Amino acid sequence: MRKTKGKPPDFIIFFTAIILLGIGIVMVFSSSFYTATEIQGDSYYFLKRQVFWAFLGLLGMIFLANYDYWKIKKYIKFLLLINFILLLLVYVPGVGIEINAARRWIGFGGMTIQPSEFTKIVLVIFTAAFLSKKNSELKNFWIGVFPPLVIMGVCFLLILKQPDLGTAVAIAGTVLIILFTAGIEWKHIFALVIPSVPAIGYLMLSEEYRRRRFFSFLDPWADRMDTGYHIIQSLYALGPGRLFGVGLGRSRQKFFYLPEPHSDFIFALIGEELGFIGAVTVILLFFLLIWRGFKLALMAPDVFGSLLAVGIVSMIALQVIINIGVVTGSIPVTGINLPFISAGGSSLFFSLSSIGILLNISKYVQY
Repeated sequence: MRKTKGKPPDFIIFFTAIILLGIGIVMVFSSSFYTATEIQGDSYYFLKRQVFWAFLGLLGMIFLANYDYWKIKKYIKFLLLINFILLLLVYVPGVGIEINAARRWIGFGGMTIQPSEFTKIVLVIFTAAFLSKKNSELKNFWIGVFPPLVIMGVCFLLILKQPDLGTAVAIAGTVLIILFTAGIEWKHIFALVIPSVPAIGYLMLSEEYRRRRFFSFLDPWADRMDTGYHIIQSLYALGPGRLFGVGLGRSRQKFFYLPEPHSDFIFALIGEELGFIGAVTVILLFFLLIWRGFKLALMAPDVFGSLLAVGIVSMIALQVIINIGVVTGSIPVTGINLPFISAGGSSLFFSLSSIGILLNISKYVQY
């Protein structure tokens, strides 16, 4: 590996992520202060948590931006082991935490983490590392393609059981994008994609609560006080925002009308308080980050760096698409955070840390 001493990181990626982080901190406080006051007795409760995790995430970003990215491959077996242990701990009584009939968190020392957020970055690293080694064997499905699919499949099932279909689908989609970028044969792509469509359809309709969510997505007003409630309240937030919004801090929907206004549905509050201009600005910032990340992937000095960048950027892009799709009523409701903006410690920490990896790769790129 040839090193380029003294080359600065990609400042467009860095500043875009920081701007999104700043918007997120402001909007988390604006959307949560009333809820935090009523439930936690501290209007700054969610703000303090977000700032704390942002600080840890920035430390992770700085460390990984200065830690040669190809050295991460040495620890991939250890990272996979930790990943599976964390995913299994979710189901251990007294360790796993259940909220709203979902077991997605583990708690220790007064802190909670969501193991699936760790899974996202670990799977990206593993898939990129594996395919960069097997680059000459990608025509052989069982040697070059099947192993990462097995690891992804096990993670998919463990996360699906939590249950968290949105995150599971985002992880599977990211791995498929990395496989496509690595250059697997078209017949293998079709063999993977074609069965995936009916499989996702089955998963959406196999459980009663998912089936009700799907039909409420088709007509949310048919069950406006139950399964259609989230979508309707989200649209009620977006509508009054019009062009410039009702004003920062002046949302009406955050007063216990819109569920999870500081996390899954924070984009609806952005649309309400900052209007069409604010919402589009956020989308354009994500577009800039994603575009710059893919450009970085194209110019990375090695296959591992290229696939690693593709995986990180694809994961961010899929989360943005799913989150905004849910908020705007474009896809059925599923719980997934908006990167850098939604309240959520694990998501924020690993999102910022993954940006650190992108920044490290960018040090070895000649634009």
